[in-house]
Amino acid sequence: MNTLETPDLIIRNARIIDGTGAASHTGDIAVRDERIIAMGDLAIHSAGAEIDATGLVASPGFIDVHTHDDRAVLADPQMTCKVSQGVTTVVTGNCGISLAPLKIKGPPPPPLDLVSKSSDGFYADFGDYLEALDQDPAAVNVVAQVGHSTLRAGVMDRFDRAATPDEISVMRQALEAALGAGAAGLSTGLFYQPAYDAPTKEIIELAKGLKAFGAIHTTHMRDETDQIVKSLEETLRIGHEADVPVVISHHKCAGAANHGRSVETLAIIDAAMSTQSLGLDAYPYVAGSTVLDANRMMGSSRTIVTWSVPHPEHSGRDLDVIADDLNMSMKDTVEFLSPAGAIYFMMDEDDVQRILAYPHTMIGSDGLPHDEHPHPRLWGTFPRVLGHYARDIGLFSLEEAVRKMTSLTARRFGLTDRGVLRVGAFADLVLFDPDKVIDTATFDEPVQAAAGVSRVFVNGRTVWQGGDHTGARPGKVLRRS
Repeated sequence: MNTLETPDLIIRNARIIDGTGAASHTGDIAVRDERIIAMGDLAIHSAGAEIDATGLVASPGFIDVHTHDDRAVLADPQMTCKVSQGVTTVVTGNCGISLAPLKIKGPPPPPLDLVSKSSDGFYADFGDYLEALDQDPAAVNVVAQVGHSTLRAGVMDRFDRAATPDEISVMRQALEAALGAGAAGLSTGLFYQPAYDAPTKEIIELAKGLKAFGAIHTTHMRDETDQIVKSLEETLRIGHEADVPVVISHHKCAGAANHGRSVETLAIIDAAMSTQSLGLDAYPYVAGSTVLDANRMMGSSRTIVTWSVPHPEHSGRDLDVIADDLNMSMKDTVEFLSPAGAIYFMMDEDDVQRILAYPHTMIGSDGLPHDEHPHPRLWGTFPRVLGHYARDIGLFSLEEAVRKMTSLTARRFGLTDRGVLRVGAFADLVLFDPDKVIDTATFDEPVQAAAGVSRVFVNGRTVWQGGDHTGARPGKVLRRS
């Protein structure tokens, strides 16, 4: 430290949780420019700015491994919904949905409309999308994937069939061009109509293009309800035959008939990890959210409408109440509201806890930032894990909670010098009060900043302080290289 230039910032007396899962300790952190330059007892040194973090935890910035922030990072670059809860990096392009590479006319087919309601929001070239983020950066770092449904929408005349060999070839070329531009991998959303009729072999042929780039495959599996084991087997086959790492997105056992089956699914995942590279993520709620579809209610015990193009006045209302008011069947009500989105109460708390506690589970919000009445996970996921699951019910230690949000994800996605607190790492940092941190967003009032998050730094610059955004936008595109 004596040979280094004066730090821009020293954070003093923090309870340091470094993201590795190691026990916390008290110490100081020095930052210069974008990186951590020293840690330990820095009492004899001074800096341009100093923060007394007594009583606060200093941890790596949280990495939201599963988002649909593709358009939000451009349309709302301050990303208050994320930085307010300590998120410093978002992974986009999930569930087969990405803003590039695609150029279409007319309204985007569901679920592509989850990231842009207009075709004008898409980019024909993936490199152009990343360049737009370079030129007009967000407050958070961005890791971007290519969506399989996006690729299909660009080459196919209809979705209710397998792609031809020629169409697969065109998709593969577009995928590899995107990977060359820095995309992190390929995501699929086999649950959704644009990809539901895509055979396993189609995905394997595309996924084979990932290996040369060291890229990853993430998947919203074909079925998370009664056929969940069959879908798991398909997912494992894709990873095995393409010889690429796979991440199971927002793992869940949906519908009352499947509650408790996480014992079975986690055992399958655990066994598969001994023979192939496999990961998974989850969000800390018993309800999910996606497009409103009468055929895909997933055994939901309650359904809340989050948005409706023809009838936005019903946003935030329960579907059965709307149906009663309109004197319509549930199916007719869905057709009346569509295109629309919904929150589905479909999981069991025991499954949620079992999946969250599984050592290999990363944390992702799966939030939908363009919803008029979003699921509270958009604003509350990470403080909920810290406050409710780690502190209040003791599902795991605070150190383990932080590991699931930081280094575990950084390693899975190959993010160098991210997700850990150590000398040389990027200064993506969060200061939070371990006794007060908690989500405040609810299903009735979902747009609420979390409590207990004191300061958030992205690449060494403060983006959140004193309960408000600083206006800084120091985020970077984290291209796979």
